[in-house]
Amino acid sequence: MGFDAWVTLGILLSILAILATTRVAADFAMLGGLTVLMIVGILSPREALAGMAEPAMITVAALFIVAAGIRETGALHLVIERVFGRPKSVMKAQLRMMLPVAGLSAFMNNTPLVAMLLPVVTDWSKKLAISPSKLLMPLSFAAILGGLTTKIGTSTNVIVSGLMLTQLERPMEMFELASIGVPAAVAGFIYMVAASRFLLPDRKPALNRLEDPRAYTVEMTVEPGSSLEGRTIEQAGLRHLSGMYLMEIDRNEQVLTAVAPETKLQGKDRLIFVGIVESVVELQRIRGLKPATNQVFKLDAPPGDRCLVEAVVSDTCPVVGKSIRQGRFRSLYGAAVIAVARSGERIQKKIGDIVLRAGDTLLLATHPSFVDLQRNSRDFFLVSPVEGSTPPRHERGFVALAILGAMVLGLSFQMRSEVTVALAAAALMILTRCCSPAAARRSLDWQVLLVIAASIGLGAAMQKTGADRGIAEGVISMAGTNPYVVLAVLYGVTMCFTELLSNNTAAVIMFPIALATGRSLGVDPMAFVMSSTIAASCGFATPIGYQTNLMVYGPGGYRFTDYVRFGGTLNLIVWVITVTLAPRIWPF
Repeated sequence: MGFDAWVTLGILLSILAILATTRVAADFAMLGGLTVLMIVGILSPREALAGMAEPAMITVAALFIVAAGIRETGALHLVIERVFGRPKSVMKAQLRMMLPVAGLSAFMNNTPLVAMLLPVVTDWSKKLAISPSKLLMPLSFAAILGGLTTKIGTSTNVIVSGLMLTQLERPMEMFELASIGVPAAVAGFIYMVAASRFLLPDRKPALNRLEDPRAYTVEMTVEPGSSLEGRTIEQAGLRHLSGMYLMEIDRNEQVLTAVAPETKLQGKDRLIFVGIVESVVELQRIRGLKPATNQVFKLDAPPGDRCLVEAVVSDTCPVVGKSIRQGRFRSLYGAAVIAVARSGERIQKKIGDIVLRAGDTLLLATHPSFVDLQRNSRDFFLVSPVEGSTPPRHERGFVALAILGAMVLGLSFQMRSEVTVALAAAALMILTRCCSPAAARRSLDWQVLLVIAASIGLGAAMQKTGADRGIAEGVISMAGTNPYVVLAVLYGVTMCFTELLSNNTAAVIMFPIALATGRSLGVDPMAFVMSSTIAASCGFATPIGYQTNLMVYGPGGYRFTDYVRFGGTLNLIVWVITVTLAPRIWPF
């Protein structure tokens, strides 16, 4: 390797060391390395920043918007609630999630699948009172393992199939990889369920959320004819709400206290909850519940344009000393009071009858412009929006599911390129108002997108300087002439490239090497080609090895070492299975 190749390798190793030993964000570390490559002249600005226009990055950005449309309409929650259920343990929750995810990943690309399920699984973990870190890494790994079983399960498999058609004059068959993929998935599930208890972090907030001093008393009404009517408290998912509990039910002027889990809900029941603001946001996403105050329905802003705002009443507010109804709060401010928090005490009155005091914290349903209008007002000490509090557009749920179904079909049958299908689905989500433009912008996780773009630039540096091919050929040449040893080494090198660069880059680099290695040994190269294909898709040990790992990195609160500890062993398991089975499926 030349001097530039050694410099590139040194920069790459430095980035990995920074990620492994410090808390520097992945996007800053990788963009910093990319900047150094430009400064020393190894990459031109155009080469370094080419990842910004790479279809892979644009596809992921579009999928964030599709996922936002699904989330904003609450479309997947009912489906997921039935499929995932309400398991009683972390182990059962992981299995209930991983099995359908792997099945779906076999027939659609795992990146859009994880993008769509990420917010759903996060919300599901809150309802189960399970740390998201126990579920999100298994979500990514299950999607990767499921993708190993078919030709269309990952973009890597599709790329290798095209290379096989060109170089070997035969494409990959639809289920040709299943002989290895299925055993690898089964072994991976067993490992994850058994090892997650010890190797996956359980990162929860240091403070109990129920101790939040702003504990609101919130009244919700069961809509007559909704899916909640006739269901028990347990079945409706109202028993184990995160940061909130059901205090009592007001039914036909009869108050039911100490509500039992088997109590059946009836239409027009008034449910009184006590909890913190984040839980109020979760509560209003439940289909069949609506705020008990009629003032919400008199607001000028349509439901999809409303949000929740917290406001602390000042001593100069004209409504102080009056009830919310007498002070005509909605008419005065264009906002409806959903709940009132007062120094942790429960106010035993209906919302409209509460007499406001200076220092009361109000939870308001209003238009987002309220924040700008009242931020500097003398009527409130503090005004702040509640993130992600826009009520779900339930009436557009079927539209969102239809767009999602069309996207899945388009990706499965490869009607157009991934980026084209994803962008079309994202555009339809916005045009059909399943997702507002503001929500679409907020959904973009720039840390993930920048890391993907930077990893593409680092891969380009490895290829341009020849560092990738020099390492691969040097290591494989040291393995000797035993085809079994060479196969194991080839797999290991491909796996390392996947962890350092990306799955598709590793597949493209290693395909000609795998083909040439088999031919030079005088054996059928198919075992080498297929093994390198599996290895290129199995990036479990670093967050940058696979796009889905990057997507769960932030939401799961993970650190770089979590992937090394939990995913590294899974890499070894799949490595052993592949090297053992490949020579029997495609004999030398």
